[in-house]
Amino acid sequence: MSARRHRDRVLALAGIFQACSLVRQVAHRGLADSAPLTVSIESVLAIDAQDVESVFGGAAGLATGLTSLLKELGRSSRSRDREVVRYAVSLLHLERKLVKRAELLRTLRQGIETAASQAQHFSSTHPNVISNLADLYTRTVSTLSPRIMVKGEPSILSNPENAARIRALLLAGMRSTVLWRQCGGTRLSLLLQRRRILQTAEELL
Repeated sequence: MSARRHRDRVLALAGIFQACSLVRQVAHRGLADSAPLTVSIESVLAIDAQDVESVFGGAAGLATGLTSLLKELGRSSRSRDREVVRYAVSLLHLERKLVKRAELLRTLRQGIETAASQAQHFSSTHPNVISNLADLYTRTVSTLSPRIMVKGEPSILSNPENAARIRALLLAGMRSTVLWRQCGGTRLSLLLQRRRILQTAEELL
Protein backbone atom coordinates (compact mmCIF):
# COMPACT_ATOMS: atom_id res chain seq x y z
CA MET A 1 0.00 0.00 0.00
CA SER A 2 1.40 3.39 -0.99
CA ALA A 3 2.08 6.07 1.59
CA ARG A 4 -0.38 8.38 -0.21
CA ARG A 5 -3.18 5.83 -0.07
CA HIS A 6 -2.56 5.19 3.61
CA ARG A 7 -2.58 8.94 4.30
CA ASP A 8 -5.89 9.25 2.47
CA ARG A 9 -7.37 6.50 4.63
CA VAL A 10 -6.32 8.25 7.79
CA LEU A 11 -7.79 11.54 6.59
CA ALA A 12 -11.10 9.87 5.78
CA LEU A 13 -11.06 8.09 9.13
CA ALA A 14 -10.45 11.42 10.84
CA GLY A 15 -13.45 12.76 8.93
CA ILE A 16 -15.60 10.05 10.51
CA PHE A 17 -14.39 10.80 14.03
CA GLN A 18 -14.72 14.54 13.52
CA ALA A 19 -18.36 14.24 12.52
CA CYS A 20 -19.07 11.88 15.43
CA SER A 21 -17.34 14.18 17.92
CA LEU A 22 -19.40 17.11 16.68
CA VAL A 23 -22.59 15.06 17.00
CA ARG A 24 -21.72 14.50 20.64
CA GLN A 25 -21.02 18.21 21.14
CA VAL A 26 -24.38 19.25 19.75
CA ALA A 27 -26.27 16.52 21.63
CA HIS A 28 -24.85 17.56 24.99
CA ARG A 29 -24.11 21.27 24.61
CA GLY A 30 -26.50 22.42 21.91
CA LEU A 31 -23.63 23.79 19.83
CA ALA A 32 -20.46 22.68 18.08
CA ASP A 33 -17.15 24.32 17.21
CA SER A 34 -17.87 26.30 14.05
CA ALA A 35 -14.67 25.66 12.07
CA PRO A 36 -14.75 21.82 12.15
CA LEU A 37 -18.54 21.92 11.72
CA THR A 38 -18.11 23.87 8.48
CA VAL A 39 -15.43 21.45 7.26
CA SER A 40 -17.63 18.42 7.97
CA ILE A 41 -20.70 19.88 6.29
CA GLU A 42 -18.72 21.02 3.26
CA SER A 43 -17.23 17.53 2.92
CA VAL A 44 -20.74 16.27 2.14
CA LEU A 45 -21.14 18.83 -0.62
CA ALA A 46 -17.71 18.08 -2.17
CA ILE A 47 -18.92 15.12 -4.21
CA ASP A 48 -16.65 15.84 -7.17
CA ALA A 49 -13.46 16.69 -5.28
CA GLN A 50 -10.20 15.83 -7.02
CA ASP A 51 -8.69 14.00 -4.07
CA VAL A 52 -9.33 13.08 -0.44
CA GLU A 53 -7.54 16.06 1.07
CA SER A 54 -9.54 18.54 -1.00
CA VAL A 55 -12.78 16.99 0.33
CA PHE A 56 -11.85 18.48 3.69
CA GLY A 57 -10.06 21.58 2.43
CA GLY A 58 -6.73 20.27 3.70
CA ALA A 59 -5.58 18.24 6.68
CA ALA A 60 -5.71 21.29 8.96
CA GLY A 61 -9.50 21.24 8.81
CA LEU A 62 -9.50 17.80 10.40
CA ALA A 63 -7.67 18.72 13.61
CA THR A 64 -10.73 17.83 15.70
CA GLY A 65 -11.10 14.50 13.94
CA LEU A 66 -7.40 13.63 14.14
CA THR A 67 -7.37 14.45 17.86
CA SER A 68 -10.44 12.29 18.40
CA LEU A 69 -8.94 9.49 16.33
CA LEU A 70 -5.80 9.46 18.49
CA LYS A 71 -7.93 9.47 21.62
CA GLU A 72 -10.31 6.71 20.61
CA LEU A 73 -7.77 4.37 18.98
CA GLY A 74 -4.97 5.02 21.46
CA ARG A 75 -3.82 2.54 24.05
CA SER A 76 -5.48 4.22 27.03
CA SER A 77 -9.07 3.00 27.34
CA ARG A 78 -9.76 5.52 30.12
CA SER A 79 -9.71 8.47 27.74
CA ARG A 80 -12.07 6.93 25.20
CA ASP A 81 -15.53 8.35 24.61
CA ARG A 82 -17.91 5.45 24.18
CA GLU A 83 -20.53 7.58 22.46
CA VAL A 84 -18.15 8.76 19.75
CA VAL A 85 -16.87 5.22 19.19
CA ARG A 86 -20.42 3.85 19.01
CA TYR A 87 -21.43 6.40 16.38
CA ALA A 88 -18.33 5.62 14.32
CA VAL A 89 -18.85 1.85 14.52
CA SER A 90 -22.53 2.28 13.59
CA LEU A 91 -21.60 4.31 10.51
CA LEU A 92 -19.11 1.66 9.42
CA HIS A 93 -21.81 -0.98 9.77
CA LEU A 94 -24.51 1.01 7.95
CA GLU A 95 -22.20 1.92 5.08
CA ARG A 96 -22.03 -1.74 4.07
CA LYS A 97 -25.82 -1.74 3.76
CA LEU A 98 -26.03 1.64 2.05
CA VAL A 99 -23.73 0.72 -0.84
CA LYS A 100 -26.02 -2.18 -1.71
CA ARG A 101 -29.03 0.13 -2.11
CA ALA A 102 -28.75 1.79 -5.51
CA GLU A 103 -31.96 3.77 -5.07
CA LEU A 104 -30.70 5.32 -1.83
CA LEU A 105 -27.39 6.22 -3.43
CA ARG A 106 -29.24 7.95 -6.27
CA THR A 107 -31.37 9.86 -3.78
CA LEU A 108 -28.25 10.89 -1.88
CA ARG A 109 -26.51 12.11 -5.02
CA GLN A 110 -29.49 14.16 -6.14
CA GLY A 111 -30.09 15.58 -2.68
CA ILE A 112 -26.45 16.56 -2.20
CA GLU A 113 -26.36 18.27 -5.59
CA THR A 114 -29.43 20.28 -4.60
CA ALA A 115 -27.88 21.23 -1.25
CA ALA A 116 -24.58 22.18 -2.93
CA SER A 117 -26.44 24.49 -5.30
CA GLN A 118 -28.32 26.00 -2.38
CA ALA A 119 -25.07 26.53 -0.45
CA GLN A 120 -23.75 28.69 -3.30
CA HIS A 121 -26.60 31.14 -2.71
CA PHE A 122 -26.43 31.10 1.09
CA SER A 123 -23.57 29.29 2.85
CA SER A 124 -22.70 25.69 3.62
CA THR A 125 -23.91 26.01 7.23
CA HIS A 126 -27.00 28.10 6.53
CA PRO A 127 -30.05 26.68 8.38
CA ASN A 128 -31.77 25.89 5.08
CA VAL A 129 -28.80 23.85 3.84
CA ILE A 130 -28.48 22.04 7.18
CA SER A 131 -32.21 21.32 7.14
CA ASN A 132 -32.04 19.86 3.63
CA LEU A 133 -29.08 17.65 4.52
CA ALA A 134 -30.86 16.51 7.67
CA ASP A 135 -33.95 15.62 5.65
CA LEU A 136 -31.77 13.77 3.16
CA TYR A 137 -30.24 11.74 6.01
CA THR A 138 -33.73 10.91 7.28
CA ARG A 139 -34.83 9.70 3.83
CA THR A 140 -31.74 7.58 3.22
CA VAL A 141 -29.30 6.50 5.92
CA SER A 142 -31.91 6.65 8.67
CA THR A 143 -34.06 4.09 6.85
CA LEU A 144 -31.35 1.47 7.33
CA SER A 145 -31.31 -0.77 10.38
CA PRO A 146 -30.25 -0.42 13.10
CA ARG A 147 -30.79 3.33 13.27
CA ILE A 148 -28.19 5.39 15.08
CA MET A 149 -29.61 6.48 18.42
CA VAL A 150 -27.99 9.69 19.65
CA LYS A 151 -27.71 10.27 23.38
CA GLY A 152 -27.70 13.70 24.94
CA GLU A 153 -29.72 16.25 26.88
CA PRO A 154 -33.45 15.73 26.11
CA SER A 155 -34.13 19.47 26.01
CA ILE A 156 -31.32 19.92 23.50
CA LEU A 157 -32.23 16.96 21.33
CA SER A 158 -35.87 18.11 21.13
CA ASN A 159 -34.80 21.41 19.57
CA PRO A 160 -35.43 21.13 15.79
CA GLU A 161 -32.27 23.06 14.86
CA ASN A 162 -30.09 20.82 17.02
CA ALA A 163 -31.74 17.70 15.63
CA ALA A 164 -31.10 18.96 12.09
CA ARG A 165 -27.43 19.66 12.84
CA ILE A 166 -27.00 16.18 14.30
CA ARG A 167 -28.54 14.49 11.26
CA ALA A 168 -26.50 16.61 8.86
CA LEU A 169 -23.33 15.69 10.78
CA LEU A 170 -24.22 11.99 10.70
CA LEU A 171 -24.55 12.36 6.94
CA ALA A 172 -21.08 13.93 6.93
CA GLY A 173 -19.86 10.95 8.92
CA MET A 174 -21.34 8.61 6.33
CA ARG A 175 -19.67 10.60 3.55
CA SER A 176 -16.30 10.03 5.23
CA THR A 177 -17.11 6.37 5.82
CA VAL A 178 -17.81 5.83 2.13
CA LEU A 179 -14.61 7.71 1.31
CA TRP A 180 -12.64 5.52 3.72
CA ARG A 181 -13.96 2.37 2.05
CA GLN A 182 -13.15 3.77 -1.38
CA CYS A 183 -9.56 4.20 -0.18
CA GLY A 184 -9.47 0.52 0.75
CA GLY A 185 -10.28 0.84 4.43
CA THR A 186 -11.63 -2.23 6.23
CA ARG A 187 -12.36 -3.16 9.83
CA LEU A 188 -9.45 -5.58 9.72
CA SER A 189 -7.09 -2.80 8.63
CA LEU A 190 -8.11 -0.82 11.71
CA LEU A 191 -6.78 -3.64 13.85
CA LEU A 192 -3.72 -4.64 11.85
CA GLN A 193 -2.55 -1.11 11.01
CA ARG A 194 -3.56 0.61 14.23
CA ARG A 195 -0.05 1.72 15.17
CA ARG A 196 0.65 3.10 11.71
CA ILE A 197 -2.70 4.89 11.66
CA LEU A 198 -1.94 6.56 14.99
CA GLN A 199 1.54 7.56 13.84
CA THR A 200 0.18 9.14 10.66
CA ALA A 201 -2.54 10.95 12.60
CA GLU A 202 0.09 12.46 14.89
CA GLU A 203 2.13 13.57 11.89
CA LEU A 204 -0.91 15.18 10.27
CA LEU A 205 -1.65 17.13 13.44
